Amino acid sequence: MGKKVVVGMSGGVDSSVAAYLLKQQGYEVIGVTMQIWQNEEAACRIEEKGCCGLSAVEDARRVAAVLDIPYYVMNFKHEFRRDVMDYFVEEYKHGRTPNPCIACNRFVKWDALLARSREIGADYIATGHYARIAQNADGRYYIRNSVTAAKDQTYVLYSLTQDQLAHTLMPVGEYEKPMVRKIALEANLPVANKPDSEDICFIPDGDAGAFVDRELGKEAPGPGNYVNMAGEVIGQHKGVTHYTIGQRKGLGIAAGHRIFVTKIDAEQNIVTLGESEDVFTDQLIANDLCYMEQERFDENMEYIAKIRYSDPGSPCKVSYEKAEDGSERLRVNFLKKVRAVTPGQAIVLYHGQAVAGGGVITN
Repeated sequence: MGKKVVVGMSGGVDSSVAAYLLKQQGYEVIGVTMQIWQNEEAACRIEEKGCCGLSAVEDARRVAAVLDIPYYVMNFKHEFRRDVMDYFVEEYKHGRTPNPCIACNRFVKWDALLARSREIGADYIATGHYARIAQNADGRYYIRNSVTAAKDQTYVLYSLTQDQLAHTLMPVGEYEKPMVRKIALEANLPVANKPDSEDICFIPDGDAGAFVDRELGKEAPGPGNYVNMAGEVIGQHKGVTHYTIGQRKGLGIAAGHRIFVTKIDAEQNIVTLGESEDVFTDQLIANDLCYMEQERFDENMEYIAKIRYSDPGSPCKVSYEKAEDGSERLRVNFLKKVRAVTPGQAIVLYHGQAVAGGGVITN
């Protein structure tokens, strides 16, 4: 029998094909769906989203039956609530815009699932992410781009540790999406034509601000002032939880031309609005640094930086600084101005096709 691998099965085509490919390669495959919904009502609300809902369990169970592999549902409700949902709410409360998928990958799909998988004797965990794992000449593991730029998911994986990478498999990173669907069809997997899931799984209606306000209850910030770049009050907003840097839609203010969110002051509950050019900058600061390809970033090297999931990337140079609390932070200087640097989002640095590492944008 080959080495044992636990495949995180979301009920979608990518993780299903990952399980199929690994079984074809001789691994002893166990399918697992992570139960992260907090109650049955929430599960029903996200049932048709293709990820995390009750339909995910049924679809994954049907795939496991076709593949003739063991299948289990593991309870990660506590971890998901603490490390993803509560984190998401707290970040918005403080005027930042977090990426919940990065938190879920870091603390649930890897920290928690890998630990649980080791307890049952698994050698690896596997996912359906479009990314590839490689090793340097010195044996250091890193993530590299998948073969398809259109589906590449390396941005949300930058925080994985060396130990996690050493015990992770990502077989679909070698394929483009049409080929993955073709493999699923040829293998008679019942999810071959299932649509991709794109929304935040615990916010099925896409209204992050309303979700955060419901979670905060009486602590929700409520209405506050819009100000212009000169600090003059020009209107009222719904509360800082409803806005993000660079936003222009849904502002509810008539300016006669396009205006954009340029700054969010959660402490004062103030949202600053400005012109398009006010959203551009040539530098940022990041902390909570994670390293992958190298043990540290090279201050003499030029990197390509992504400041959000959909960002095609921009060339930059980096340097280290000391924060007021004595911790190390990274200053990133872009060779050309970039749009809407957003506190709370991740910045991920690439060296060629390799993920060098990343951090969390502070300003």
